Amino acid sequence: MAGTIGGVLHAPLTAVFLIAEITGGYKLFVPLLIVSVLSYIITKKFIRNSIYTFQLAERNELMTHHTDKKVLNLMKLDKLIEKNFAVVFPEDSLRVLVKAVEETSRNIFAVVERDSNTFLGIIKLDNIRSMMFKPELYDKVFVKDLVFRPDYTVRIDESMDSVATKFTNSDKFNIAVLDDDNKYLGFVSRAKIFSVYRRMSQQLSEE
Repeated sequence: MAGTIGGVLHAPLTAVFLIAEITGGYKLFVPLLIVSVLSYIITKKFIRNSIYTFQLAERNELMTHHTDKKVLNLMKLDKLIEKNFAVVFPEDSLRVLVKAVEETSRNIFAVVERDSNTFLGIIKLDNIRSMMFKPELYDKVFVKDLVFRPDYTVRIDESMDSVATKFTNSDKFNIAVLDDDNKYLGFVSRAKIFSVYRRMSQQLSEE
């Protein structure tokens, strides 16, 4: 019984304690341990996955913590940066910002210093939606009055594990990417990370 459970489930210790508990054979711990461990080692040599994960592995759908870490380490942040976000400057008027809204499909706008490209913050479309229908404000309100610093940004040399954690801990769909001098580089999106992660995971499973 211990040999069967240790081999089929790939769980030698579970086999030892379960059989000892069921049969009351606590004096047989040593022989139970020897049998279950040998069964596990031999079975593992020919069948890499337990009965619980065998079918998932056959369909290339098995994900483990090891695979998760490996995929994240293989992903490169500089390859995931999206640069099709409109950029505005603090001295721009609401009129200029509305024009930018018309010319892009994105709902986030990066605000940077005109000369240095230093990142100052972002403006969300939702925050200016009501103003867009008030032309009398177009030349009275400026980007510097609307910009705010987001809770999360990522550095270009930051690990993908850290980037993934920031997305997990927040409700953000896009996070600004900055270099070491706080210069704006673009945005990284939750959707793109997930898409690349899924494709690379499938490739690793097939290997």
